[in-house]
Amino acid sequence: MKGLLHTPYFTSLVTVLLLVAMLGLGGAAYPGLLSTQVIFNLLIDNAFLLVIAVGMTFVIVSGGIDLSVGSVLALSTMIAAWLLNVAHWPPLLVIASVLALGTVFGAGMGALIHYFKLQPFIVTLAGMFLARGLCYLISINSITITDPLFVAMSQTQLQFLGGFVSPGVVIAVVTLLLAIWLAHATPFGRAVYAIGGNEQSALMMGLPVGRTKVFIYAFSGFCASLGGVLFSFYMLSGYGLHAQGTELDAIAAVVIGGTLLSGGYGYVAGALSGVLVLGTIQTLIAFDGTLSSWWTKIVIGGLLFVFCVVQRLMAMGQKHTNGS
Repeated sequence: MKGLLHTPYFTSLVTVLLLVAMLGLGGAAYPGLLSTQVIFNLLIDNAFLLVIAVGMTFVIVSGGIDLSVGSVLALSTMIAAWLLNVAHWPPLLVIASVLALGTVFGAGMGALIHYFKLQPFIVTLAGMFLARGLCYLISINSITITDPLFVAMSQTQLQFLGGFVSPGVVIAVVTLLLAIWLAHATPFGRAVYAIGGNEQSALMMGLPVGRTKVFIYAFSGFCASLGGVLFSFYMLSGYGLHAQGTELDAIAAVVIGGTLLSGGYGYVAGALSGVLVLGTIQTLIAFDGTLSSWWTKIVIGGLLFVFCVVQRLMAMGQKHTNGS
């Protein structure tokens, strides 16, 4: 057991086992929980969170943090709604513009972090306030989206394995697969892990640290804006209060999925298991019917404490192994 604790696969394995145990116990306690459609609903309801968690994984693996993603999501919904309803732009142009703006916003934060040697926490906190404030410059009220393409994306049901999924789920899964390839099969991915492991060593190896950091936060911004597009499909509205606290849910999903907060290690695929764990907790509480929704936050908080302790034990074990 001690040797297993010190392997990098430990937290990812624990997450998968936890997910299986929760679904198994929940299925025994609540008939219907393990039905195909309930499982698919976990993905339908959390497709936007999965996309954001994918981008957050790259940031945390590099040793950084991005607190702006929830606000960028909300700003994306507001910009999309305004361009569709007021400016009457074509929907595909609206989507492309929103994704471009999110990418540029993230790249700007990445440039500030690297070239001005600022802490990611402070820069992305400023980005969080900026993006959320810009929402209210557009409108203080919710803007309903009635564009036919967005409505079709919201209402379309893709039949699969006896149930159905939404187009948002397909987009989220494709994003996840592309991110896995990007992280584990490209020079960019290897540079991300190297920077997270030891930035000075990465510089000495001749890796493009500055460019990679900018790309990391640009990708996180892209994922946040893509999450905003999916959230627009899901809610059919733009609103400045959308996705409050989503950045913390994304960080929780990434950590629970097995990515170390200290950087240098993590699997992009772990974002999926982390998001599914969070979604399963919400579903179990909904099936119970007697517990307040605040129990979701309580359980997630407890899990985070446990995973942070496990990560600390792993780091201590690796340090002891290297020292010996």
